[in-house]
Amino acid sequence: MANNCKRSLKEGMEIQIDPHTLERAEERGTNEEEIKDVIKTGFAIPGRYGRMGRAKVYDFNRKRHGKFYEQKRVEVFYTIESSVIITVTVYVFYGKWEE
Repeated sequence: MANNCKRSLKEGMEIQIDPHTLERAEERGTNEEEIKDVIKTGFAIPGRYGRMGRAKVYDFNRKRHGKFYEQKRVEVFYTIESSVIITVTVYVFYGKWEE
């Protein structure tokens, strides 16, 4: 397991959003603001390949691709290098999650 997986997030850490992450965000239905919010306030999820992950469920209550969804879950995967959070990618899932 990579050393950076054991690091915890500290308030005020710089967040660097990779261009790949922004491209995937647009395709998948999220944005830079939500990505930063997930990193700051989301819950930890397992990552692979030495990456860390955080997720957060948002109320959605609208249609996407012709189907209505109550919520969306945004998952952000990232590494930490020299006290800078660097995003790797983002996934968005649509549905309903229990609180």
